[in-house]
Amino acid sequence: MGKLVHTSRIAISRVKGPVRKALIEGFDEPVFYGVHGGIKRFYKVEPKEEHPATLDHIIGGVGG
Repeated sequence: MGKLVHTSRIAISRVKGPVRKALIEGFDEPVFYGVHGGIKRFYKVEPKEEHPATLDHIIGGVGG
């Protein structure tokens, strides 16, 4: 087995409705997740403020 390089430590909490706040160890500012575009239409929600979905971050990380 290879050497462990990094362990991510993240705390995610619900703010309201589809909005989540992620606190990532090592970063001062939280990351907000929510819904937008086709995702909000699919779930039939209209958030006060749109945020990237967790899916956006997964795709960005894999495709980046």
